[in-house]
Amino acid sequence: MRIGIVGAGGMGNTHANKYRQIPDVEIAISDIDTERAAAFAERHGASDFRSLSEMILWADVVDICLPTDLHLGVALESISAGRAVLVEKPMASTVAECATMIEAAERAGTPLMPAQVLRFFPEFAAGKRLVEGGTIGRPAAARTRRGGKAPAGAGGWFLDPTRSGGILLDLGIHDFDWLRWTLGEVETVYARSVRIRPDWAPSFQAPAAGDYALTTLGFASGCVAHVETTWMEPGPSRVTFEVCGSEGMIEYDSRNAPSVRTATADSVKTEAPLAPDDDPYYLQLRGFLDAVKAGSPPPVSSLDGLKAVAIARAAIESAESGRVVRPAQG
Repeated sequence: MRIGIVGAGGMGNTHANKYRQIPDVEIAISDIDTERAAAFAERHGASDFRSLSEMILWADVVDICLPTDLHLGVALESISAGRAVLVEKPMASTVAECATMIEAAERAGTPLMPAQVLRFFPEFAAGKRLVEGGTIGRPAAARTRRGGKAPAGAGGWFLDPTRSGGILLDLGIHDFDWLRWTLGEVETVYARSVRIRPDWAPSFQAPAAGDYALTTLGFASGCVAHVETTWMEPGPSRVTFEVCGSEGMIEYDSRNAPSVRTATADSVKTEAPLAPDDDPYYLQLRGFLDAVKAGSPPPVSSLDGLKAVAIARAAIESAESGRVVRPAQG
């Protein structure tokens, strides 16, 4: 299977490393930075296409690892050529762009999958499995935290909210998607952000990189979740989640091992579900390619990608307005 990777940055390199572990896969790269593309091709033994259109015609699958604001155009060209498309999260900048991509893929009959990789992390997969299995009874409240230093990206695109969507779209979307996947549909969103509403803290002189946001999600089930995201982490990045229910609590902290702890009235259990060869990026890419080969639905649907963007966009609107917002339905 021929894989055309668009974008030779950090995520493009991550995907290339995993594709090289899959049998019978050939990869190619296209990037407007020709020097970076050449280095990528040498590093991964990939073909180097100076023309994106030519690579799309060569490929069976197009893997889009570009800044978020560039996803739509490349996805539509690839879909028009009949190619299966994997697109990095966030799927697109807006709900309308996601809907345009979905409509094009459905019309062309081509697979389209957003790379919501958090679903493939064993700890988060275990958390969902425990919740759905009734281990903690009926879920009532959840909390996630995700933070680290602010990324920059080529030309500093991460730090430009008009390109990346900022922390709520680029970073928060991981947890928005996982919480919806685990707890069901989100009905209401309320968020505050250091950068989006500086009038809340007029003495704070935020650098371009800094942001911190806290979002509250209300679910159709009645469950409530608090999502904490930061690009102001002074130390190493940290990820946590908690889900509390009528009969117990699940918690995970990336700084602790064993990594998943479940407490109920009867016992406290700990486990480390991450095996040495259980890499989430490999599982994500392998799952997509297997679905393409089999003609079966991708493991993450394009509608899932749209709904995650809808929650993130509702959070941005809420942070701007100070009001509770309902996510768009697409």
